[in-house]
Amino acid sequence: MNNVLITTSSFAADVPDLLASMESAGLKPILNPYRRKLSEDEVAALIKEFRPIGMIAGVEPLTRAVMTTAPFLKAISRCGIGMDSIDLAAATELGITVTNTPDAPTIPVAELTIGLILTLLRSLHLSDTSIRRGEWERPMGTLLYGKTVGIIGCGRIGSCVARIASAFGCRLIGYDPYCTGHPSIELTTLEYLLHVADVVSLHLPYSRESHHFVDGEKLALMKPEAVLINASRGGLVDEVALAGALAAGKLSGAALDCFEIEPYSGPLTGLKNTLLTGHIGSYAREGRMIMERQAVDNLLKALQELVS
Repeated sequence: MNNVLITTSSFAADVPDLLASMESAGLKPILNPYRRKLSEDEVAALIKEFRPIGMIAGVEPLTRAVMTTAPFLKAISRCGIGMDSIDLAAATELGITVTNTPDAPTIPVAELTIGLILTLLRSLHLSDTSIRRGEWERPMGTLLYGKTVGIIGCGRIGSCVARIASAFGCRLIGYDPYCTGHPSIELTTLEYLLHVADVVSLHLPYSRESHHFVDGEKLALMKPEAVLINASRGGLVDEVALAGALAAGKLSGAALDCFEIEPYSGPLTGLKNTLLTGHIGSYAREGRMIMERQAVDNLLKALQELVS
C-alpha cells in the first residue's frame, strides 16, 4: 500500500470517509502529526520517513531541496488556492503533478472579507473587548453603504466580494493587470483606485513580484479615512510600513487574515485600529469539506493518470 502524506494542519475532521476512500484506492493516509503548519525541515523529515507517492499539501514550503530528495513522489494535491509555497518549476522538472482547489475557498474567503470590512468599519471588535473588560465603550463607526470599494485582483474571490458588496450599495472599482473587462467592477488604474477607494481589498496570488505589493509608497496614496483588507496571502503587505501608517493616522484601519510570518506577533498587535485573524479565510466547515474532497479527487485522478 502506497503512502500519502497529508500535511494540512487538520484534515477529514468533518469528512471522515475521505480517509476510507483513499484506503480503498490502495493508499495509506499519513496525517500531519504536528497539527500545525510545517517548516521546511519538518516536511522534509516526514517525506523521508514515509516515502509518499503523493501528498495533500497545506502551505508548508515544498522547495526544490525538499522535492529533489523524493524521487518516489509523483503528485502534490494542494488543499487550497495558493501555489506560492510550491516550487512549480522544480516540480515540473522532476515530473511531479501539482493541482489545487481554486473554487472551494471562493465563498468562504469572500464572506470573511465582508465580515472583516463590516467589523472594522463599525469597530465591533473594540466594543466587544470593552464589555469583556467591564467597560462600556461605544465607538462611532461608519457605514459600508455608499462606500467606494476598491478590489485589487478581480478573479474568483474578488468578483464574489464585489457581488456581495453590491448589495450594500457600494461603488465597485477594481485593478487587475490580467483583466480587460468585468461585468460588475469598474476597472481603473491602481493609482486611481488607491486615491479614491474607502475600502481597499487585496485578492492577489503571492509571488516574488508581488512581495510587499502594498508598501509605504502605495499606503501614502490612500485616503486617511480609508481601510485596507488582506484576506489573500501573507507577504503582499509591508506590515511594518502599514503599522507606521496606522500609528501616524495616515490610514483609518486595517484588517489582515494572513501575514508574512505566521503565527504573527508583530507591531500591528499593539494598535487599536487593526483587526487580526489567524488565516481562517477558508476555515468554514462547508467550504473546507468541499476543498478537502476536491483535493482527494485531484490526487486520485493524478495518480490514476500516471498508471494508465
